[in-house]
Amino acid sequence: MKLDFHRNVETPEYMEMDLSPVSIQDSLEKTRRDLEIAYAGFNNAVEIDLIDSYIYEINSLQKRYKHLTDMAALEPEETPEGSYQHSPIRALVSHVFG
Repeated sequence: MKLDFHRNVETPEYMEMDLSPVSIQDSLEKTRRDLEIAYAGFNNAVEIDLIDSYIYEINSLQKRYKHLTDMAALEPEETPEGSYQHSPIRALVSHVFG
């Protein structure tokens, strides 16, 4: 633990943020995992306020995921010309948004 002088409270060290650049693919993967966790929480919630919270979280993560897939679609492909690779992003988007 370390002391936070701005609030005079102790904060756990694991809360420090790593500000190194993150690729769009890494952000997509993290958002997908967060979405799975939010769906699991929603499926197990029984209190009205908690259900509402999960609904807002799921909607927020879906919008973030769509934004990231749109950004990924604009990135130039790194595959050699003439070769075809299946896009996992398209499969994930169709899975999440139907």
